Amino acid sequence: MAAPSYVQGWEKAWHYALRVIVALVLFYLVFPILVIIPLSFNALPFFVFTDEMLSLDPAGYSLRWYEDFFNDRNWRDAVKNSAIISVAATLLATFLGTLAALGLSRPHLPFRRAIMAVLISPMIVPLIISAAAMFFFYSDINLQGTYFGVILAHTALATPFVVITVTATLSGFDHSLIRAAQSLGAPPVTVFFRVVVPVILPGVVSGALFAFITSFDEVVVILFVGAYEQHTIPWQMFSGIRERVSPTILAVATMLVVLSIFLLAAMELLRRRSERLRTGRA
Repeated sequence: MAAPSYVQGWEKAWHYALRVIVALVLFYLVFPILVIIPLSFNALPFFVFTDEMLSLDPAGYSLRWYEDFFNDRNWRDAVKNSAIISVAATLLATFLGTLAALGLSRPHLPFRRAIMAVLISPMIVPLIISAAAMFFFYSDINLQGTYFGVILAHTALATPFVVITVTATLSGFDHSLIRAAQSLGAPPVTVFFRVVVPVILPGVVSGALFAFITSFDEVVVILFVGAYEQHTIPWQMFSGIRERVSPTILAVATMLVVLSIFLLAAMELLRRRSERLRTGRA
């Protein structure tokens, strides 16, 4: 992108230098992720580019590691467990986080800052500390090694993302809409579902997506709180790296990258829709 015509001297140099810096940062962050995609098609059980791959020889590429993923029962069980745990944790975190955000949006709520700090504390406390605390607590109440215990642990980690996202959406909410609906005789339930929910829905869905990603990618807490019956995709990948290194892990990582790109695109569309609703643009 060319610099504006009114920019001169060092400002023009900084204009282009800033773009170079941003490009280098993006390359540093994205390139390691992109490397695993071609490696997942390696015909040989190596984590390096073979001579056949570098010469673009079709013999150097294969779908064998994707086939191993779909044919391996351990991976199928991991996908099932990840789906069950992440979906359940997302639904619970979205419900609790939305209720908390609605309460925190009230200007006269006492101790708002203290409550907000407590709610987002799982994002601040080191994960290993949270995992160890959950392990001892859940062991005392016989929830360690159960699906319910893992879902509750993931819910505790995911709820702050919903609280922050929905609270940010409510910060731009026009409360005169509620008063207008009430003045027209609408009951509180109708006001909530017909006025409040449509406006905050993009924020709720964005928070749910963040909660889903948090639960789906979590590995530390599941190692402490869960048992092998609840092993998820991150657990299976971590165990595979420690015990038996296989390029199947690269195939799984590639599919997770594609899923993450899809979720990020969905969140960006929701963000734009929420912005249009706040500004009143069609």
